[in-house]
Amino acid sequence: MSSSRSYDTVAFDVRDNATMLFFAKTSAAGDIQDYLLLMRAEGEGLDGEIFLEINEQQFAGSELISEAQMSGNMLTLAFQGPVEEFGGESQLVLVFDDTPENKTAMEAGAFRVLGAKLAGGNA
Repeated sequence: MSSSRSYDTVAFDVRDNATMLFFAKTSAAGDIQDYLLLMRAEGEGLDGEIFLEINEQQFAGSELISEAQMSGNMLTLAFQGPVEEFGGESQLVLVFDDTPENKTAMEAGAFRVLGAKLAGGNA
C-alpha cells in the first residue's frame, strides 16, 4: 500500500555538511503549509546517511527507505516494510508540480541525495 503527498515547490541545496531536496506545499501568500525534506548528511561519522523529515517529524531515512524511483513529476520512496507513522504504508509517493524549476531541482538533487537507493524509473 502507498500514500501520496503533493507539493508545488522543489528545491535542491548543498551545505557544508548536507545535501538536501526540499518539497513544499505553499499558500497563495508563499507561506509553507506542508513540507518534506530529504537530506544526505556528510561529516562527523554520518557520511552518506539519509534523513527524512516531514513537518518537523524526523526519521532515519537510510534505515527506512529501501529504494526510490523517479517517473515524470513523481518520486516514489519504497520502505523496508510497513511504517506505523505513515498508517502502515510501505511506499510514499511524492507528486510535485511539473515546472521547469522543479524538474531542474530534481535533476540536480535526486541522485546526490538518494544515491544508490535511486533505482529504475525515468527522469
